[in-house]
Amino acid sequence: MAEIEIHHEHIHGPDPTGKVVGFLVGVIGVLLATVTICAHRAHTAAVIHRTEANDQWAYYQAKKIRENTVGTASELLSALTAEQKGGPSEKVTKTLEKFQSQREKYVKDADEIQDKAKEKDHETEHDEALAVRFDLGEGLLELGLVLSSLYFLGRQKFFPIIGSIAALAGIATALSVLLLAG
Repeated sequence: MAEIEIHHEHIHGPDPTGKVVGFLVGVIGVLLATVTICAHRAHTAAVIHRTEANDQWAYYQAKKIRENTVGTASELLSALTAEQKGGPSEKVTKTLEKFQSQREKYVKDADEIQDKAKEKDHETEHDEALAVRFDLGEGLLELGLVLSSLYFLGRQKFFPIIGSIAALAGIATALSVLLLAG
């Protein structure tokens, strides 16, 4: 069997810059993984808070419907008994009072639920703002990783320099979340 020779272009001598760039790419990769996890967690938190807000708004709507139903029943009962001689009966009066107290309770409950829903909406907006920062940081770190890796194809030192700048911008963007978190 004949031997097949494959000729490779060999770089003679060690490449100290390649070792540094390789280490840099590894560090950027670790930072990218960390920021990606943080971005996913921020997105998950935003979805959870949005779901909680939607639940609160649905509960608020249910209370408002109950308030409206009790108010309508009260008005209907008042209209039906308005023509009675001697005024409404004691039973009708008690029912009207019960309707009024229920209506007041529904109004109070709805106001509290509305406040909770608005708070959850605010939490959602905050989490979404954090997620956007993490996403931008993630994108810049990815860019830094790719640009730095291009050194191994072209052996041009400007690739890791530009990649490092992009990675530093990504780290700064991701760390800017700390300003929003406070």
